[in-house]
Amino acid sequence: MTLKKILRRPQPDNTSAWGQQLPPLLRRLYAARGVTSDEQLSYTLKSLASPMQLRGIGRAVALLAEAIDRQQRVLILGDFDADGATSTAVAMLGLSMLGLQGLDFRVPSRFADGYGLTPGIIERLADEGELPDLLVTVDNGISAIDGVKAARERGMKVIVTDHHLAGETLPDADAIVNPNQPGCPFLSKNAAGVGVMFYVLTGLRKHLRETGRLPQPEPNLGVLLDLVALGTVADVVPLDHNNRIFVEQGLRRIRKGEARPGILALLEVAGRDHAAISSTDLGFVVGPRLNAAGRLDDMSVGIACLMADSEDEARRLAQELDSFNRERRTIEKGMKAQAQDLLASMSLDLEGLPWGLALFDPEWHQGVIGILAARIREQTHRPTIAFANDENGQDIKGSARSIPGLHIRDVLAAVDARHPGMMKKYGGHAMAAGMTLAREDLDGFSEAFDKAVRDTLRAEDLEAAITTDGPLSVDELSLDTAALLKRAGPWGQHFPEPVFDGEFRVVSQRIVGDNHLKLVLQPLEGGGIIDGIAFNTGPEVPDYTRTGARVVYKPDANTFRGRTNLQLLVDYLEPLN
Repeated sequence: MTLKKILRRPQPDNTSAWGQQLPPLLRRLYAARGVTSDEQLSYTLKSLASPMQLRGIGRAVALLAEAIDRQQRVLILGDFDADGATSTAVAMLGLSMLGLQGLDFRVPSRFADGYGLTPGIIERLADEGELPDLLVTVDNGISAIDGVKAARERGMKVIVTDHHLAGETLPDADAIVNPNQPGCPFLSKNAAGVGVMFYVLTGLRKHLRETGRLPQPEPNLGVLLDLVALGTVADVVPLDHNNRIFVEQGLRRIRKGEARPGILALLEVAGRDHAAISSTDLGFVVGPRLNAAGRLDDMSVGIACLMADSEDEARRLAQELDSFNRERRTIEKGMKAQAQDLLASMSLDLEGLPWGLALFDPEWHQGVIGILAARIREQTHRPTIAFANDENGQDIKGSARSIPGLHIRDVLAAVDARHPGMMKKYGGHAMAAGMTLAREDLDGFSEAFDKAVRDTLRAEDLEAAITTDGPLSVDELSLDTAALLKRAGPWGQHFPEPVFDGEFRVVSQRIVGDNHLKLVLQPLEGGGIIDGIAFNTGPEVPDYTRTGARVVYKPDANTFRGRTNLQLLVDYLEPLN
């Protein structure tokens, strides 16, 4: 574990009137995350922003209502990640509940089609005789200038629902619903694609109700919130108040066992009790298994799992997705070793590395380069792009992951402005992005990317750091605190799960499972003995029993042989002297 500094979150003044009924620890944690009123902790559906604030939603609703009235053929065009899969499932299930019968979906192949709506997809639909009357994109489309044009030239109407940042030119769609399009007043700019589609459905239901065309008994779109929660967490969008409502409402359904059979089955194959899950389980347990289908095979398998009505079918598909995920881990492990060899071949220490890393190996698997970029980013604390060969053998596709303080899509836009045409296409968010370029342009792009990063960051931004919520007192180091923190979420991007630091005597330590460090700890200021576990440390670690350790940790409840005890999940530790 190599880390240069531990930072503590600023602790705002807690003398204001809000949160007087909260335990002092929670009040401190919420205040450090920007909460300034009790309303920000209200997670009722009534607290959601109105769908009618979304620019373009009125036109989209009108087109969907017309499709229902005329029973037109509607095609949902999804994406091959968890947000795209949940968006597709929400669109299919929700529109069916609202009376649309001629529904189908299509997910582009990561390997044959690339991202989003393309002219090639439209041509293939035409060749198959499957052209719909109305095409609805979910979690994509805002950059599909040529794809939308091709669809409309074939006589289709097109609704774009997306959340990605818009470029200078918007597609000429019949309707665009995207909180990040220019001129949209919707306050929650952080909505995931699945959240945007859910809002379209609520707008459509409102319209159908007001015009007397809503199916009876009235559909309860709330049954889709488990899918909305999963897509929101898995896409790692910031958990602003609106998104926390989505996630909390979805978690409540899952804990009650009222989720889609596919979500319950994915939790089951991962060995998780659905009644006790948190947002972290959605991000690190369910999301990766769902994503594995789009990375290695066909996301249609993942969508089928989410839409399955029977428990047996859901369980069969969940087991298939779990197999994909195990295969993905094996591929990723080999690719990470190759990337580390590549970094070592540069003959540079960490300070000598480029500020922006662009890495390529012709053997890397296109479906796993995003995860690889994230792993190398974590190791080097540098914005990282991992490239793999495209199918045509001439282009390479890259997946980028950024660090705090660097908006990766803005950096790519700067590269594009200085070197027009070098990237054949690009897009993304603040922390993740993708691009395509010719193989022979990689060296030039690497230099341009590194320069753009240097123009944006300061040297101190490259110092790896971990931010904590400070220490817990001896009295707060308890099972009650672990339970309190688990209930207090949902935690996630920009509303991080609490993590603490403290100084401990290390009573004993040993390696378990070849790779994990099992600890017995005691706070230096006194108190009882506490178990700790640090995962994936490797077999070579310092002897902390001689020095004691400064530990960064999360309190957790560990049940073993019928007994539940406090255990500290250790994110980082270093000798005290």
